Amino acid sequence: MHNTIMNTVQNKINTSNTKATEKLPKQRDVKQHILDVGYQLIASKGFTSVGLAEILKTAAVPKGSFYHYFKSKEQFGEALIADYFSHYFQQLDSLFIANGDNGYQRIMRYWYGWLNSQSDICNMQKCLVVKLSAEVADLSDPMRHALLSGAEKIIAKLATIIVAGIEDKSIAAQSANNTAQTLYYLWLGASLMAKLQQSDKPLQQALKTTEKQLTRDL
Repeated sequence: MHNTIMNTVQNKINTSNTKATEKLPKQRDVKQHILDVGYQLIASKGFTSVGLAEILKTAAVPKGSFYHYFKSKEQFGEALIADYFSHYFQQLDSLFIANGDNGYQRIMRYWYGWLNSQSDICNMQKCLVVKLSAEVADLSDPMRHALLSGAEKIIAKLATIIVAGIEDKSIAAQSANNTAQTLYYLWLGASLMAKLQQSDKPLQQALKTTEKQLTRDL
């Protein structure tokens, strides 16, 4: 899941950092530039630890430019999450293209990608959802709803692939929606524990559980 997705986002961030030392892009590019720089800072340090002054300094934009696009830091956070999921869903669509693979192979690409990207202990761009979900749940309802909406859309996409796997008999018959939800929650929890333990063992266990769940009785 995350290797391809996050490499794309990292490329966007590297480009933005280069532009920060040059003449700032005009009009709507300024908004994207602020989002890209803010993403890097918040993914690394957390939302509450990054102040507006740091975002402005790193992005090399005046305060007026920030407030032209965002009424508050909270609204900036909402826009940041929306931008993240927008790119994320585009990459998921590419990841889930069949290319002759059955449903099981397609959905396991997602979990193997998650394992590979999170196994460096949730560093930088690898786990924005994991970090912000725990941090802003009680801090900002709009940001919480933005994260929840994104997560629900991911689960729906996973369920679609599970249905395809059940139909081609590569995945055991079961409730696709319930399984997609259960597995997504499992991996979120495993990512948090991997961060706490500084180990990828929780993710490896999540992978084994996922394989058993999808192929039971086959």
